[in-house]
Amino acid sequence: MNDPQPPAAKSKPPSAAPATGLGFISTTLATPVTAAEAALRPLSFSDFTGQLKTIERLQVMVGAAKKRGEALNHILFSGPPGLGKTTLAFILGYELGKNVRVTSGPVIEKAGDLAGLLTNLEEGDILFIDEIHRIPKTVEEYLYSAMEDFRLDIMIDQGPNARSVRLSIPRFTLVGATTRSGLLTAPLRSRFTLQTRLDYYDHATLEGIVRRSCGLLKVAIDDAGAQEIATRARGTPRVANNLINFVRDFAQERAQGKITRPVAAAALELLEIDAAGLDEMDKRMLRIMAENYRGGPVGMSTIAVAAGEEAETLEEVHEPFLIQEGYLQRTPQGRILTAKGYAAVGLKPSGGEQGSLL
Repeated sequence: MNDPQPPAAKSKPPSAAPATGLGFISTTLATPVTAAEAALRPLSFSDFTGQLKTIERLQVMVGAAKKRGEALNHILFSGPPGLGKTTLAFILGYELGKNVRVTSGPVIEKAGDLAGLLTNLEEGDILFIDEIHRIPKTVEEYLYSAMEDFRLDIMIDQGPNARSVRLSIPRFTLVGATTRSGLLTAPLRSRFTLQTRLDYYDHATLEGIVRRSCGLLKVAIDDAGAQEIATRARGTPRVANNLINFVRDFAQERAQGKITRPVAAAALELLEIDAAGLDEMDKRMLRIMAENYRGGPVGMSTIAVAAGEEAETLEEVHEPFLIQEGYLQRTPQGRILTAKGYAAVGLKPSGGEQGSLL
């Protein structure tokens, strides 16, 4: 029922994640979803684990829309990558019995691209735009009338021959996803009826996701093994599923095929992901702040240059987890390393924590 392939996405073949902590997490979260990973996605609200408040809000909206026989109102998902924004869009399509068309912000380069997407929708269909904050501003303005009035006014030709053509489009639902909600313009954000943020999953919830994925993959795992993987998955289901695949390979190659705590721990140590879920890039960031800048405050662009990584990758993939777990603090002056951040790299604060001065 749902369209599994983004009709407008210029997709790249997924690259295999390297067997090293220095990039395993960021590669996992940046690689396009493979068919194997898509097969692990829950299909309905009852299958989805975690994000209870968001699920309850969506159930209310879906139930009301079905009773009225109308298209669902527009929805915006925000939060770090890998938490289930795309999965929830497909679940909405399943629950409503409608098709889901998938694209991403950078792919929509001009108004004609947007018009092609919208005019191919049917009544009540869902258009899912990932990284919606990266839509060009000139194209974004066309979304306003499409979302409110379900029409598009397209300019054809230029100069004296320019003319406006009005296109009527079916009543559709726009589901946007963004990892950086602060970059969305106020006019676009205000047109979403529901704006909800997805948060990192706790260990208990992730354990259930790990056991479910292992069941679908027909992988033997005990409770302790599931707990070990969940603890090191950074609160992110996508990371957990990728870790399962590697641990499964490790168990088949160097153990008897069953994932136990010692097997999972040995496999994840090989990936250089420690017991707290920190990978080598996380530790490199913390070590740079501790040794080079006395714990901060220091700007993320400075950290990125010293770490040899893009600042956007550090901000979207690594920093949210480090802040939520208490390794970093973000202040107007820059990032500050906490006592827990020092301890994670085996160092002690020198000259007192900088955060106490602010």
